[in-house]
Amino acid sequence: MPRKDLDAAEMGAIAHLYRGEVYRSTIWRTRLDTTTNWAVVTLGVALSISFASPEASPLPLVLVGVLLIFFLVLEARRYRYFNVWRARARWMETHFYAPMLAEGDLHLEDDWQRTLANDYLRPRYHVTFLVAVGRRVRRNYFWILLIQSLAFAGKIIVHPTSVQSFDQAMERASVGPIPGEIMVLMGMLYVAICGGLSTWSKRDDLRRSQARGREKSDSMG
Repeated sequence: MPRKDLDAAEMGAIAHLYRGEVYRSTIWRTRLDTTTNWAVVTLGVALSISFASPEASPLPLVLVGVLLIFFLVLEARRYRYFNVWRARARWMETHFYAPMLAEGDLHLEDDWQRTLANDYLRPRYHVTFLVAVGRRVRRNYFWILLIQSLAFAGKIIVHPTSVQSFDQAMERASVGPIPGEIMVLMGMLYVAICGGLSTWSKRDDLRRSQARGREKSDSMG
């Protein structure tokens, strides 16, 4: 049978539970900022090395892309954990605190508390790994990747002198035995994949949001 009311002790316990979820989400949010900072610092180091002199190689700007992917994957994993605590706190805000403040009625007949209880009994991620990657690209890594790509193109165009032809640009883009055309193609594919994940995750978020608006939702995240 659905519950009809919560006593003062139970409401106090939920208040403490909410504080705990906010604290955990704050801790994991800080960990997200840490990986973003690592990505920014490593990109800054690569920029410093590549633009240290006209004769410096653009290779550091290529290698830093591997580190950026590693940081992005690590941050997406952390985001999935962060999203669990954030979703629980938001669920309590929208179903416990907001109705209590607006109407003085917790609407327990909607059975929102059972959804929260099930999430504690059987915890799970609320978003997929690819959605998490797309969200982190949209929020932070788009600008990091944009700076990396523009820096690589700028290095090819201006160092050691202004580029005079397309063939010369491709020659400068070469890295060891890998031709410049292959390097440019790989860079375009690198940017296209990140952009595609970002766009796809945005559409998925909109679809989930519209689904919540059309009908009663029984899930968090």
